[in-house]
Amino acid sequence: PPDAVQAVKWYRLAAEQGDALAQAFLGTMYANGQGVPQDYVEAHKWHNLAASRFPASEKDFHDIAVRNRDRVATMMTPAQIAEAQKLAREWKPK
Repeated sequence: PPDAVQAVKWYRLAAEQGDALAQAFLGTMYANGQGVPQDYVEAHKWHNLAASRFPASEKDFHDIAVRNRDRVATMMTPAQIAEAQKLAREWKPK
């Protein structure tokens, strides 16, 4: 849907600047194929980044991001998981 495409555009802008909530939402969009082609590697990467960036004061959000990342991982091969982890490690805010 056009709304999902617009949502992805704005989530990506914020996610690429390091916004953890936007990263979590972008991960969900990739996991579900909403506004973007379904891509578990990208979904895992964004959920992993979100989990690592939520401050301790936002433990609930951190835990949700971890659960979402781990749920996506169940649909991935070990090579895909390794690729997603590599992309997350190499990611830098824009």
